[in-house]
Amino acid sequence: APKIKRDNSLEIDTRDISDEKKVDKIGMNPPFGGVEERSVQTNFKKEFQTSETADLFMVMIMERLKVGGKAGVVLPDGFLFGTEGVKGRIKEKLLKECNLHTIIRLPKGVFAPYTDIPTNLLFFDKTGVTKEVWYYEHQLPEGYKNYTKTRPIRLEEFNAEREWWNNRQEGKYAWKISVEELKNRNYNFDLKNPNTVLQNEGKSSEEIINELCNSYSKVAGLLDTLRQEIYNAKN
Repeated sequence: APKIKRDNSLEIDTRDISDEKKVDKIGMNPPFGGVEERSVQTNFKKEFQTSETADLFMVMIMERLKVGGKAGVVLPDGFLFGTEGVKGRIKEKLLKECNLHTIIRLPKGVFAPYTDIPTNLLFFDKTGVTKEVWYYEHQLPEGYKNYTKTRPIRLEEFNAEREWWNNRQEGKYAWKISVEELKNRNYNFDLKNPNTVLQNEGKSSEEIINELCNSYSKVAGLLDTLRQEIYNAKN
């Protein structure tokens, strides 16, 4: 019997969170690209004050998680590759205070049609510092180019991750990186699948150029179609 309270969690002052207000588990899909007022930002230490809603929620999650607690959070690619200012400090805090053990990289279209921003599932717990981070690249079902409103992501499609979860090995879709390497990357968590990179490295320059030309031709065709539709609408 869940007890749901409609409120803005960011209005809690993070410096005054008692043990009684901390929780064992957190599952969250914070809003991306939201903007918070200055009055809300002051609930956080100065080094973490920002208008970006998702960043503030990450700090709040870490502050409200009990020792030994677990969290799973949906975050956009922007959080992973952002290294400047507050984003970098938040990720430094995450690696120091929590064990960020897994990042599931999701394909485009998971939140279609609301946004096409690529997203990720971050799993961490308060059991110590991060020593290494595992990555797993979620695969689209056969025949899919991306997820859509009519063909959304389904729970059973995570069976591959479930089978891998308790018997982790590096492979076609899984790889890991040490915390030292992440620090050397200036806390840029945006790691591409190294196996895909190696596949591209094996291609000749001519093959890569041909693929780029084909992609450009498709984009140009779509733009011409859109231009014609706009012209027809005006006339």
